[in-house]
Amino acid sequence: MPRVTPSTAVSPMPFRSPTVHAVAALSLTQLIGWGATFWLPAVTGPAMASDLGLALPMVMAGPTVMLVVMAMVSWPLSGIFERHGARPIMVLGSPLGAAGLLVMGLANGPEAYVLSWIILGLAGASMLTTPAQIAVTEIAGEKARQALGVLILAGGLTSTIMWPLTGLLQAQWGWRTTTLLYAALMLLVCTPLHWATLARRPREKSAETMTAEPAPIDRPRFALLALSFAANGFVTWGFALTIIILFEAAGLDRASALAAAAFIGVAQWAGRMVDFLGGRRWSSFVTGLAASALFPLSFIVLLLTSNFAGAMLFATLYGVASGVTTVARATLPLQIFPAGAYARASSQLAVPLNLAFAAAPPVFTAILTSAGPHAALWLAMVISIFAFCALLGLLLLHRRMQRV
Repeated sequence: MPRVTPSTAVSPMPFRSPTVHAVAALSLTQLIGWGATFWLPAVTGPAMASDLGLALPMVMAGPTVMLVVMAMVSWPLSGIFERHGARPIMVLGSPLGAAGLLVMGLANGPEAYVLSWIILGLAGASMLTTPAQIAVTEIAGEKARQALGVLILAGGLTSTIMWPLTGLLQAQWGWRTTTLLYAALMLLVCTPLHWATLARRPREKSAETMTAEPAPIDRPRFALLALSFAANGFVTWGFALTIIILFEAAGLDRASALAAAAFIGVAQWAGRMVDFLGGRRWSSFVTGLAASALFPLSFIVLLLTSNFAGAMLFATLYGVASGVTTVARATLPLQIFPAGAYARASSQLAVPLNLAFAAAPPVFTAILTSAGPHAALWLAMVISIFAFCALLGLLLLHRRMQRV
């Protein structure tokens, strides 16, 4: 698999190419996979809590359990992805996800409910985001960055599509039937698509490379990349559940706070589109650094303003930065590490990322309740500056090592 640079990803993918089929299939399976698991309690949580006799915070902790399990198994899976490719693991991950949803749909107490999220964590590490991105690079070759951009653009619509659909299904048949229906989709739609459209043998896995030593991953560059992305991921996932509270603390009424928060999603999608359109001319370092610089700037705006215009400016800067960073997480390893090590590096990077994602919401909520909104904003700004410095240090180190 050739390393992707701005000069190599210039020609469009043929409409009937295997890459287009794989990206289209993965866009659908990621939509179902994330919408039926992590994002499910956002809609069904209150009904689950009432039916299972659980406190709502415990129900909402399910996705956190899922992310922690994903982090725990991502590193062991990295070598399997590298040796065997993404297809066999994703084909097994889909029915595993269906099993987790089946356990959830039939749960009658906290033990089965927690068990369902543990199973979904194992499934998520096998079929969500990182495996999908590995699968794309295996089949797309030199057009990997372009294909990843399309996949991530589609992923940005998950909550927009799945939340209303889940709400409609729950209103008609209840949360249990909705969950079981999603289990059927995971088994009958995702599994066949992963089987039929993904590469049976990654491009780089020739007989020689199968017997050669694994391509090395430079640990200093890996550490800087992991620190930068985990820091920004901690901020964005921490704000996901607290941003409306922060807007209201800045002086906005409820309607204005909801409007500004909703606009973040639009700006995130626009940020993904900016990277997709400009990625043919700019390296992932350029877009990633620009996005990292926008994060602290957005927090300064929110700290200094207390009106709707300021909130909208924050939402624009923050949303665009978040959208571009999402793409950079997938594409920067293509520039930094050897082509044959992408699967292993991406899986290992998923460990700090998923731990940061899991820890962020409870930490930010605790800070909001104990120290106030401004303390949360100052913490976010400091962490985002650290993330920018780590990424800048990575760029300088990468250029120095290329000159050697």
